[in-house]
Amino acid sequence: MKRYTKLSFFLFVFLFLSLISKAQNKTELVKKKDQLKKDIEYTNQLLEQTKQHKMVSLNQLVTLNKKISIREELIGEISNEMNGLDVQLAQTNLLINALERDMKQLKEEYAKMIYFAYKHQNPYSRSMFVFASKDFNEAYKRVKYLQQYTQYRKDQKEMIVSTQKILLAKKKEMETKKMEKGSLLQSSQSEKQSLDHEKNEQVTVLNSLQDQEKKLKIDLKEKQRAAEKLNAAIEDIIKNEINNARKKSDVAGVKNPVNPTSFNLTPEAQKLSNDFSGNIGKLPWPVEQGVITETFGTHPHPILKGIMTKNDGIAISCKKGTDARAVFDGEVSGVIVIPGANKAIIIRHGEYLSVYSNLEETYIKMGEKVTTKQKIGLVNTNEEDSKTELNFQIWKGTVKLDPSAWLYNKR
Repeated sequence: MKRYTKLSFFLFVFLFLSLISKAQNKTELVKKKDQLKKDIEYTNQLLEQTKQHKMVSLNQLVTLNKKISIREELIGEISNEMNGLDVQLAQTNLLINALERDMKQLKEEYAKMIYFAYKHQNPYSRSMFVFASKDFNEAYKRVKYLQQYTQYRKDQKEMIVSTQKILLAKKKEMETKKMEKGSLLQSSQSEKQSLDHEKNEQVTVLNSLQDQEKKLKIDLKEKQRAAEKLNAAIEDIIKNEINNARKKSDVAGVKNPVNPTSFNLTPEAQKLSNDFSGNIGKLPWPVEQGVITETFGTHPHPILKGIMTKNDGIAISCKKGTDARAVFDGEVSGVIVIPGANKAIIIRHGEYLSVYSNLEETYIKMGEKVTTKQKIGLVNTNEEDSKTELNFQIWKGTVKLDPSAWLYNKR
């Protein structure tokens, strides 16, 4: 009996700890799933904005593509959660089987004890069992044996009752998990139906945009020219700041860095720079709410075949009336107007710079100190296609970095 109980005990402990780990993973899955649902709802609202105009736009397609990718990610998370439940169901089933084996063994042994007690229930036979001892020491041991046997029988009964309770709880847990899995399956099927509908809508929008190829090419060239002007302006500001810093350090007799594209930082600026670099993956978003609709780097154009587009930052789509906000403490290095890209703000954080472009209004001026999450400008809304989009960049000196790696991951 002890062998069975010991094996089941260790199995129970192992599976219990494993279930705790799974529960923690499940919490993360549920959190990520909830955020994905919020992002889908937000893109729905953005799509409703674009549909206010009768003409189908590239912005509508881009937003729809983002919604589809989020939906596919959500379906993947639901699948992961279902797989996790399958593992938990299998583990719970193992526990139930182990407990049932123990229960059977406990009942068999208890039945034998009851039978033995029935046969020796006469007090006379117990006394004879003690008095038949060879000496006092053996008699004492026989008395202790009878006491221990009586206690053992009580313990056995309590163990049976306790095991029955655990077994019942595990069976209820099993039923709950089965119901949870059924609910997840239903949710997955619903999301897949929505995905099919969105993909059909995607085909319709694509077909409509094929007829706008000439306009799309013109728009793309204008966008590229505006991006080039913005980058040139940013580079000029960076070079001027580096040169000014080097001149000041020459006057002060401070040795400049060997690299002419590196900032010569004061102790205060160096600390700010270190603080900024220490917040990679933790920076707040430059808008309170939004979704990334264009990532860093080079990508195929969503419509024009064979044409690649380049983004030196990320594009964040948001609602009309959204304010841009500083992602970290710093000083405004530039407030510039770019034809075709509206206004842009450059904030310096030591040797790092954050850039916010496509602003309709700016709330700050050159040389002003700003704080994290301070509102700095109004994101522009293109009335032609109802697109409200902030272009956000991060530079380290003259090197462009991927901003998505620096921002807090909501999921």
